[in-house]
Parts: sequence; structure tokens; C-alpha cells
Amino acid sequence: MPDKRSVDELSIEELERILAIKKRQARQEQLRRMQASGRVVASAPPSAAPAPVPMPAPSSPRPAVDDSLPRFEDDFSQPYAPTRLRNDGLWRRFLNRSLLLVELSAFAGLIVLGVAMLSGIDQLQRETALAQQEAERQRSALIPTIEPTPTLQLASIVLPGGHTPPSQGGQFNFDEIPSNLREALRDQIFVPPTFQRPQPTDQTPLRLIIPEIDVDHAIVQGVDWEALKLGIGQLPNGATPAQPNQNVVLAAHNDIYGEIFRYLDRLQPGMILQLQTRTQFYSYRVTSTQIVAPDRVDVMEARGYPALTLISCYPYQVNDKRIVVFAERVDT
Repeated sequence: MPDKRSVDELSIEELERILAIKKRQARQEQLRRMQASGRVVASAPPSAAPAPVPMPAPSSPRPAVDDSLPRFEDDFSQPYAPTRLRNDGLWRRFLNRSLLLVELSAFAGLIVLGVAMLSGIDQLQRETALAQQEAERQRSALIPTIEPTPTLQLASIVLPGGHTPPSQGGQFNFDEIPSNLREALRDQIFVPPTFQRPQPTDQTPLRLIIPEIDVDHAIVQGVDWEALKLGIGQLPNGATPAQPNQNVVLAAHNDIYGEIFRYLDRLQPGMILQLQTRTQFYSYRVTSTQIVAPDRVDVMEARGYPALTLISCYPYQVNDKRIVVFAERVDT
């Protein structure tokens, strides 16, 4: 019974089969015409043309294949196996998904490998830096230390308080300094008035009291020309009255800027002086007095006990030497 279904009602497999049958019939008809015209020699008497194959019903069994007819690649006369096609599709999908999973795993492995490489490089850089630091430390330890060039200080050349007599202007006496050092030391002599002097601490001496020569005066930090204009100056050697083995050195003029140390030569061994800080008084006993040359800077050195040294120009209005009074602390 012919299949009367429309094209829209047929499946893709049935449409492909119908197309293959049509092509096969067309090739058979062409082969028959070529035999009839003598263009093809038959190996056996031609058989009658096969009757048209009727469209099979959906439920009818497929006809047997005639082995005497030619075979074609697109011959759908062989038994149809839709189950095999479906199995092939499932297998292809499985392979595709498996390959995708393998690709994703490989990509993830590459990411992990990249991260591990970056981490390894960072660790190597840190270890290299530490090794370089250790090697540099070892090399530096082998390099001998060079003593820094000492800065030339005015107090290491001449005693403070030096100046010309008032009759000659009462100016700083540059003749006491070697000519080749005068320019180098000029900034230590004439500091600007705006120069910031060290701020006093609780141990900084602030006041000197000498009752025998009527001295009771504040102390300024520094022994430069500007400091001694203000009164009594303290040598900036870091010494304080509280220290057990330091020498507090004070200087002042004798015939200019108030003549504060005018009568230092009247002090005798045994007389008592006093230094005042923010917190207490320190008493000193005079031990000796000396007249020295301006370059006797050794009198300002520490003497191994708490000491006080007073310096001024001498003699009065001549000023070619220094008078130095030495005292030691007796109590606090």
C-alpha cells in the first residue's frame, strides 16, 4: 500500500532514503539507455527493468536487497539501523565532553604551574637579596674603618677671651691665630646674632657667683665673640657640674663689655665659688691661679675630677696673655 504521507510528516531518515532511491533509479535508467544504444556491453542478458519500488509503509518490513543490481555509496536499500546511529551520536558526545574535560584540566594545570613558577621566582629573589646582604655585610666588615677628619675648632688653637686693648679698639685679636687658619676659623669667631644656641637643660650651669670679687652673672652657651659680648660664656665641651670627672670652662672679658672678670687675679686658693643650675647650687674651691700664653689650650682639658676653670685676658688693658683660675667641686 503506497505511503500517502506528506513531506512534512516524514522523518529526516525517511527523506534521505527516498532521495537515495530516486538517485539510484536515475542511475539505473541511464545505464539502461546506454546499454540500449550499444555504449555498454552487458556481461549477461539484460533482465527486465525492475518494477518501481513502492514507498514502504512506516510499519512494513524493509525489502531484501537484490545482489544482482549495482551497489552505490548512498544506497539505503541495506537494512536501516537507527539504533547504531543513535549509539554513534552518544559516543561522539562522550568523546567531545571527555576532550573538553581534558582541555580544561590541562588549562588548570598550566595555571597552577604558572603560579608555582612565579612563587618560586619570588622566593629565589628573596633568597638572593638575603645572600647579597650577608655577603655585603661580610665584605664591609673586612674594610678598615677610616678615622674621620677632625673639624678644626677655635678652642684647639687659642684660649677664649682674647682681644686687643681698648686703646686699640677692643677687637678680637687675630694675631693670636696662625695666619693660615684665620679664614677657616672666622665663622667660629663672629657667629650671626641670630645663631641658635643650645637650649639649657636641668644640668646646664646658668649662673656664676664669686662673692670675693662681686661677680653674680648669668652664663651664655659658647665662647665666641658674640657670646662674650653678652657676659660669661661656657665652652661647649658638654661638661656639666653634676659630672664626676669633667671640666666646666667659663670665659669673660676683663676690660670691655662690663669687665666681668676684671679682678680674677684677686682670687686665692681656698676661696669658694658657686655654679647654679635649674635644680641646685654647686660649690667649688679655688686651688691655683696661672698666667699662661694664649695657645695653652691644655688648661681646658678634663682633670679627672669635677673641676671649674675661669679664663680671661691679662694683664688689664694689655691682654697679651691669659689668666686662668683652677677650682674643684667640694659639695653640692
